[in-house]
Order: sequence, then structure tokens, then C-alpha cells
Amino acid sequence: MATKSAASSKSHQPQELPRNPGVAFDPEMFKNLNINRSAVERRANTLTKRRSVKKDWQAAWLLKAVTCIDLTTLAGDDTPGNVLRLCAKAQNPIRQDLIERLGVAELNIKVGAVCVYHNLIRTACQALVGSGIPVAAVSTGFPAGQITQGQKLNQIRTSVKAGAQEIDIVISRSKVLTGDWKGLYHEVKAFREACGPAHMNTILATGELSTLTNVAKASMVCMMAGADFIKTSTGKETVNANLPVGLVMVRAIRDYFQQTGNMVGFKPAGGIKTAKQSLEWLILIKEELGDAWLTPHWFRFGASSLLGDIERQLEHHVTGRYSASYRHPLA
Repeated sequence: MATKSAASSKSHQPQELPRNPGVAFDPEMFKNLNINRSAVERRANTLTKRRSVKKDWQAAWLLKAVTCIDLTTLAGDDTPGNVLRLCAKAQNPIRQDLIERLGVAELNIKVGAVCVYHNLIRTACQALVGSGIPVAAVSTGFPAGQITQGQKLNQIRTSVKAGAQEIDIVISRSKVLTGDWKGLYHEVKAFREACGPAHMNTILATGELSTLTNVAKASMVCMMAGADFIKTSTGKETVNANLPVGLVMVRAIRDYFQQTGNMVGFKPAGGIKTAKQSLEWLILIKEELGDAWLTPHWFRFGASSLLGDIERQLEHHVTGRYSASYRHPLA
């Protein structure tokens, strides 16, 4: 069955997969980068129109998308109660009746991670014991990053000590805007060292970097400094994840891999709310990076409401009818 075969590709990769160790700071790797915005926008605009998936194959790709979601709650009114509900949904993201109708019960589909603020790490870790789902925590003065370097490093260490297996750090946008690439490299390298065994997701906040050339250079510098993932946005900027920015970042990942042999993950975040958008991002990854990156170890969505629309589309696939959003918990 198409749904089963395409969705079954290892929803949770083993943690022993190699990490990006980083490389020495080398301006030659990025100094000649100069991004043609119109060409990037044209490629991004045509990319998803040249590919489409329908019926069983679409359901399979949507199940794949579920396994790549970082189910996120980063609201001022977060409580232990709603984090517990989020963790329950993370372990059973699709209604059981739909799983059975799709014939994929044995795949044990789960989301890629749960992302919370620091004070709720322990709550999430306790709720996810034995699930294999990692807890990610935002750090380093998220979302603006306007605190001292010492405070940022202390936040990282405290979150790792609390049990976070992944740390979402934010870079100092001022270093990009002023061209302080060496300063950015040393900042991110220090973050990586503070993370220790925890994987580091480096948020560029691309909507605040002014140009696509800056996005490309910042991506390269952060990977040189040891980023395990590069992430588009905090979700709090005016402009968050979009395909042109994503195209620039995944091509930087490809270039870095070709130059160093080190794989780096990619995470679009902010404003990704529909099943159709999730398919567009998966197509981008398949076209530009290939199947090796189509696992939750190398690709994630940072999202809070995406799962609800995917579940609605899967119900339509099974029943031929669209359901109301309130039928899907935490949608």
C-alpha cells in the first residue's frame, strides 16, 4: 500500500547518527556568496508547481510530515496542563480510527519533538518518558536574543541540566547586519560547547536579516560553528518561514555538505499551518537535498497548528468529507 510504504521510513532515527562537528572559521567558504533574489523567487515559485502527490501518495507524504513536526507551545499562558496535553498528542498525533483505516497502526507514528519554554522542560520530559520523543527548549534570550553572552550560556546549561535533548538558540542579528562574521562564529561555537550532548538548533530569524545574501552567509557561518540544525525563524518575527528563504538555506546546507562531508538539518518554522504547505516543504527538501534528508533527524517543521490541518486532510482521504477543526484535539 502506498500510504504504508512511503510513511514507514523510520519515524525516529537513532541518536548515534553523526553530528556536525563544525570546522575552523574560514571566510573563503562564504565571502563570495551573492544571492540573486529574483532567480531564487522564480525557482521557489515553480518548484512546487512541477510536482504533485495525490490520493494514497498524498496521505503517505502527510504521515511523513507528521513525523517531522516539532510540536510547539511557546505562549505566555502556557501551563503544565496544556504541556501534558501537547505531549499526549505528540505520542498519538493521529486519531486511532484514522490510523486503523489507513492501515499504518504498526508504524507507531509520532511527532519529531516537543518544544517548550525552559520552565516546562521537566513536565514535558516526565510526560514523554519511554516515547523516544525528544524535548527541545528555546534558549539564549529567545526570541530577541538581547541579553548578555554569559546569560545565554547559562540558560543553555540550565536547560540541558533540566533534561532538554535539543536546544533552540537564537543568534545575535546585529552581528549579521554589521558583517561581524567571526563574532557570529565564536558566539555560535560557544553555544555548541555549552549544549554538550544536546543537539543545537540555530535560529537565524531570517525575517530580520535584511537580505537573502545575509541569510546564506549566516547559514554557512553557523554550520561552520557546529550547528546541528539551522532554523528559519522564532515564529515571533513579522516575516517567518517562506520558500525563497528555505531554498537559500537548503542550498547552503548542500554546499556545506559538499565542502566538508558533514550533514546539517533544516527546520522551517513560523506560519506553517496547512497540510498543503507541509507538502511544499517536503518537495523542496526532496528536490534540493534528496531522500537522505527526509527523516526527522535531518528535517523538522516548527509548528503549533499544522498537525490539526494534516489530520483533517487525512480524515478527508479516508471518509471523503472534511471535518470541523474542533474534532481534532490541540488543532
